[in-house]
Amino acid sequence: MRRPFMDTPDQLASLQGQQYLVLRPSAAVAHEYESTQRALLDGPARDLKHPHTGHVTLRGFFEAGRREEVAGLVREWAAEQPPIEVTADAVDAFPSPWQVVILRAARSASLVQAYSRLTDRLEPTDYRRLDELSVDDWTFHLSLVYARSLGAAEWEVLERAARRAFELPPTETITEAEFVWYDEGGEYAEIIPLGG
Repeated sequence: MRRPFMDTPDQLASLQGQQYLVLRPSAAVAHEYESTQRALLDGPARDLKHPHTGHVTLRGFFEAGRREEVAGLVREWAAEQPPIEVTADAVDAFPSPWQVVILRAARSASLVQAYSRLTDRLEPTDYRRLDELSVDDWTFHLSLVYARSLGAAEWEVLERAARRAFELPPTETITEAEFVWYDEGGEYAEIIPLGG
């Protein structure tokens, strides 16, 4: 059974009308994500909001009225997109004002190419995209905990405790994408195999 990314009422309400294209690790990267998140939630990040499973976001949209059109473009992209290599190279953080502890993903050639190819497909459209950056400016990552509720001193302690590099970075190849949308208080998803 598919495990949702977000499932608390406040998380679901905050995402109403949004759609995301994500990659869900299921092997080595997923295991590192789960153990790192568990250690944070059992310790310095206790009671903080967090995703319920790891994912690398490739794009966010706000197109509730054109969701099926966006999904069609994503399916076309996926049909031509080879499987994508994801390597976690460190536990890192986005600083204030975001205050998010992340599992940073290395800029593998296949991950950068996937993002760039998607950019090329989206370029001629007028779909409303959320927090989009150029491939050069985007940090590929899996969010571990959301710490915006912490004060500056508490955040500094958490950030310092969390940051570390991996001696042997976990790597896996992801063979499908998920097109996820939020509507009427729920999370829904379409699993889309990668072709190429």
